[in-house]
Amino acid sequence: MIHACTTDMALGPETKICLAPMEGVVDAEMRAVLTAIGGYDRCVTEFVRVTEQTIPDHVFFRYSPELNNGGMTATGVPVFLQLLGGNAKWMAVNAARVAQLQPPGIDLNFGCPSKTVNKREGGSVLLKEPERVGEIVSAVRDAVDPAIPVTAKIRLGFSNSDDLEEITERVLQAGANELCIHARTKEDGYKPPAHWHQVSRVSAQTQLAQVPLIINGDIACVDSAEQAIKRSNAQHIMLGRGALRMPDLAMLIKSKSKAGRERTPYQPLGWVAILQTLIAYLNRSTNEHPHFVGNRAKQWLGFLKVTYPEAETAFQCIKRLKGESEVMTALNGCLGQADF
Repeated sequence: MIHACTTDMALGPETKICLAPMEGVVDAEMRAVLTAIGGYDRCVTEFVRVTEQTIPDHVFFRYSPELNNGGMTATGVPVFLQLLGGNAKWMAVNAARVAQLQPPGIDLNFGCPSKTVNKREGGSVLLKEPERVGEIVSAVRDAVDPAIPVTAKIRLGFSNSDDLEEITERVLQAGANELCIHARTKEDGYKPPAHWHQVSRVSAQTQLAQVPLIINGDIACVDSAEQAIKRSNAQHIMLGRGALRMPDLAMLIKSKSKAGRERTPYQPLGWVAILQTLIAYLNRSTNEHPHFVGNRAKQWLGFLKVTYPEAETAFQCIKRLKGESEVMTALNGCLGQADF
């Protein structure tokens, strides 16, 4: 559980860093690799879609194989299991089933902007109905052992942020243990910029309720992490695309905190280490998803080339390759040619 804190709203030793639940990107293999680099205090799974039926345990284990390790990654970072759905009763029923598997926490998704998800009454479309959001959080909170945190992830709103205060109040009154806000509306999607300052409107509400506030959106470097904290008045941050573009971003942020300055300065990873990290990730993926190794390699290189020019060269080497072995051979060839 991330505890609320009273700070000057800047990066410090109290600042916790969460890894965002990016659908189709941040799976168990990615969580394992990124948390091994370090800096993360929490991960959240991709969402498990809840409909009007009970979900078998094997589905929860598929989304969170960390449940076999006490809900922790191999390096001891807790992984909350995320549920998405619009029916309070069935969300509660399935949350209770999840709770029997003893996850470190359960997160509720009210932020997914996908049209397909929204058409099925899930994700950010629920922000149009603040009362319904509150009912879902309340039903889940009541269905789960109080020892298991129930957290919520929202956006500023659907088409605008007019209801942000009411949505926040409903979530708080329903008993959520934490609130994470992606500082964009549904209609904003992922277009820059994120509107961190809008989140500051509800910081007093969360502080009064003693519920930690987490800011998410457009945190791509140490400076933007600090600015996000200051402008939002949140206590903690969640990294999404920034973590894929710079795999050691969490460590870089931690190194700038007061606690970080008391340790040996962290040395950023160079391209060789990043490429080794990519290959390690693909080796993990080979065991679970051998047919998708090529797509996963291209996807992550697409993120990496924003920060590392060398990633473009690696991408060009594999962009027409499909088979697992030829992709891995090409990437290992790039590693052999890299300057150590």
